[in-house]
Amino acid sequence: QVRLVESGGGLVQTGGSLRLDCAASGRTSSRLGMGWFRRAPGKERDFVAAITGDGADTYYVDSVKDRFTISRDNAKNTVYLEMNNLRPEDTAIYYCAADVQLRPAQAMASIRVYDYWGQGTQVTVSS
Repeated sequence: QVRLVESGGGLVQTGGSLRLDCAASGRTSSRLGMGWFRRAPGKERDFVAAITGDGADTYYVDSVKDRFTISRDNAKNTVYLEMNNLRPEDTAIYYCAADVQLRPAQAMASIRVYDYWGQGTQVTVSS
């Protein structure tokens, strides 16, 4: 079992920045692929970014490229999502997820590949 706990959400103005943390515990491994998803009000849970277990490969949805950065510190069992130049449309509950299979980051854009999920953290961007 893997437990994931997100933190770092909050209220920020348009153009501001936030960093989300996802701390993993339990049967953790640096081989776990990790992803960030978000669910805006009234919408489905959508892919944001993914990173492979070794951190060498990342993938982003087009709408956050050049604004968000996913990274990880395997010594701390933590994955980060640095979010810059935030927009009101980034408002959502953000979830991290773990994938126990080895696969390229682009293949982790599908919600179906994930085995474990965190409880989510709210990000609100005011206009």
